[in-house]
Amino acid sequence: IKRIHITITFILLVCMAAFTQKQIPPEGGMPKDFKLPKKTVFRLDNGLAVTMVQYGKIPKVAISVVIRTGAVDEKADERWLAMIVGAMMKEGTKERSSSRIREDVAMMGGSLDVQVGDDRTVFGSDVLSEKGPECVDLLADVLMNPAFPEIELNRLKNDKLRELSLTLADPQAVTNEKFMRVLYGGHYYGRGFPTEGIINGFTIDKVRDFYKGNFGARRSHVYVVGEFDERDMEYAIRDNFSDWNAGPEPSSNVPAPASAREIYINDKPGAAQSTLIMGLPVIDPSNEDYVKLQVVNMLLGGSFASRITSNIREEKGYTYSPWSSISARYRTAYWAEAASVSTGVTGPAVKEIFYEIDRLRAEPPPEDELKGIANYMAGTFVLQNSTRTGIINQLAFLDFHGLPETFLTNYVKNVHAVTPEMVKDIMVKYIKPEDITIVITGDKQVIESQVRKFGPIRK
Repeated sequence: IKRIHITITFILLVCMAAFTQKQIPPEGGMPKDFKLPKKTVFRLDNGLAVTMVQYGKIPKVAISVVIRTGAVDEKADERWLAMIVGAMMKEGTKERSSSRIREDVAMMGGSLDVQVGDDRTVFGSDVLSEKGPECVDLLADVLMNPAFPEIELNRLKNDKLRELSLTLADPQAVTNEKFMRVLYGGHYYGRGFPTEGIINGFTIDKVRDFYKGNFGARRSHVYVVGEFDERDMEYAIRDNFSDWNAGPEPSSNVPAPASAREIYINDKPGAAQSTLIMGLPVIDPSNEDYVKLQVVNMLLGGSFASRITSNIREEKGYTYSPWSSISARYRTAYWAEAASVSTGVTGPAVKEIFYEIDRLRAEPPPEDELKGIANYMAGTFVLQNSTRTGIINQLAFLDFHGLPETFLTNYVKNVHAVTPEMVKDIMVKYIKPEDITIVITGDKQVIESQVRKFGPIRK
């Protein structure tokens, strides 16, 4: 019996080993280049641009109207007014009440989504294919005939006051606001949060004036992606949008950001954590080095397998979720590493971040490390382009930054073309330690002595 038991145990071990070997996945193949489906492009006499793309076999169509306006067009005493305007445009038109808008778009199998950003405002929906022309009619009504019911203004202002209160209590938001103030100074991007007085000062006249001064056909682009009847869709767009006022040309307010090796501390006495952002201005997507810089960012701190993440999260245990990113706007961008670390290791965390920056500036990464990052980037890029709204986002990105289609179609190829030496060169060229600004929100009494050696402390 003992011998039988040993034999059975041996067989089980062999089977387990074989099973384990079978579970090891094969090395992934090279992701294919993204192939942009055929586009139909035209422009109305009033300046409205239109791009339509047949995509997929599911009977749904995504329709978005991207307007080149947003918070960047606010005056100094209008911070967050653009968001109020966008929200109020959902509250009714001259023909539809807010409830009617919701009911109509629900009957089309979708919902009306409004996103107000720094530079662009997007109205969009994803509906059943047969309802596409009806959706165009609804979007045109919302955009061209907003009623701006005054009764809704106080509610929306109160919503923004609550949002402001929560934002001011968020260390990450406060840290980022200070960082943007330092980099962008008097430009809109550096204005920071509104005051309660600014929000309370919004009137229905201000709402209407902002709409009149910033919405119109010349600033707008309609994107249609999915399965739809192209003739019916084009007719619906021309029929509904041709009478829209041309409005102003897109505004051009390109900043001149600057940074230096300085430290700014937002004092939060007794804080158990320090929230930090370290970064500097870099090139925007129109620069030929931008994709290379994206690869560098992913390798340095922009992915879970990145060097900074491996160092201060996996090895040192200073933080749970550090990350770096390139934040791009119109003709400007910045690179930043952000993390929330235990108060007692604020200085050591900053030291390790600079260590990884210096190391990648001094030594090219190994081929296999770079290949892993490239595969990750190529794979996520392909996934981003696998939905209707994903394709709209990419097309809008190209148009906003004035990029050719080859930026998308050659993206995978260009990511894999980045060599270890290129990584080092890009680091030396753009990620300069002497220009990195450091902003920290935390207990100043505890952290000031830890970080003083990294640069002068400013107010």
